[in-house]
Amino acid sequence: MAPLLLCSASPRRRELLARVGLAFEVLAPHVDESRIPGEPVRALPLRLAQLKARAGLAVHRARGGADAIALAADTVVSMGETELGKPRDRVHARELLAQLSGNEHVVTTGVCVLSPGGVEGSCTIDTKVRFRALTDAQLDWLANSGDGDDKAGGYAVQGLAGALIDRLDGSFTNVIGLPMGETLELLGCAGVQMPWATLGAALRAGEAR
Repeated sequence: MAPLLLCSASPRRRELLARVGLAFEVLAPHVDESRIPGEPVRALPLRLAQLKARAGLAVHRARGGADAIALAADTVVSMGETELGKPRDRVHARELLAQLSGNEHVVTTGVCVLSPGGVEGSCTIDTKVRFRALTDAQLDWLANSGDGDDKAGGYAVQGLAGALIDRLDGSFTNVIGLPMGETLELLGCAGVQMPWATLGAALRAGEAR
């Protein structure tokens, strides 16, 4: 069975995949993540995911690796057509959170899976998130906690910010960085064996004995 390559350096994506029991190797290729002038913000994450998956497979093959299934993803936090990236520092983190305060924003993740035969499966998932109206004290506390230092929008939904989010409409794991339901479906279609399929086969074999 072809090994699974995670073409991403994100520790959150590694954790989500490992949590469900999938075995994978990490190969995070470098790609230009700049937004093309005029590119719709929702189109950016899927284009980058496709670039990362193709680049990861190319590096894997250049190193003499056997056929593999590549998984890549990219996540963008936006308000309208404005992309809210990762904070440059704690001051910038507070500025990002102040923009999110009391407002709805969208978290979009593009997911791409490439099979050894070159067949691509992909999807783009949106989740709407609304923060409560944050006080100055809450903004200072959240920004200076460091909880969102390396995260788009300056917050982690699974971290301290979760206590200040008023509403979330859509996939929770998408906001973390990888919509798991859709990702597992794409991986299954590409031939990755799901942990529950392995368990089911073992249970049936035991019953047969």
